[in-house]
Amino acid sequence: MRSKLLATAVAMAAMLAAASIANAGMMHPTLGAHLSGMGEHGIVNLQSHAAKNQLCWKFELSVMHVLGATVRDKSGMIVAHLGHMYSAHGCAMVPKAALDKLESKPGGYWVWVATKGHPGDLRGKLFAGMAHM
Repeated sequence: MRSKLLATAVAMAAMLAAASIANAGMMHPTLGAHLSGMGEHGIVNLQSHAAKNQLCWKFELSVMHVLGATVRDKSGMIVAHLGHMYSAHGCAMVPKAALDKLESKPGGYWVWVATKGHPGDLRGKLFAGMAHM
């Protein structure tokens, strides 16, 4: 009887662990993108804080005169503004629904960076994890 109880407890623990891993694999609060265009390059790392409706970022760019940055879907529609004006790092309020979409399918979204001469020509596709130069 005791061994059956122990076996049941071990099986339940394994199922809970598997469920946690499956859920963790579906949501990605840390996102990155390698940016390129106009002969320039850079990276951006995003951190989603869905409980606070907040998206934070940190850019490393080789281009000057940046005006702003946005996260866009495949159609080019804006999902989130990364600040009112460009800042290399910061946080912005973003609707929870948008954050959930970014976290669950980051590959369906792009970061666009606008400069004086080339609005939106420096861009990169989001992926789960951090980008490195």
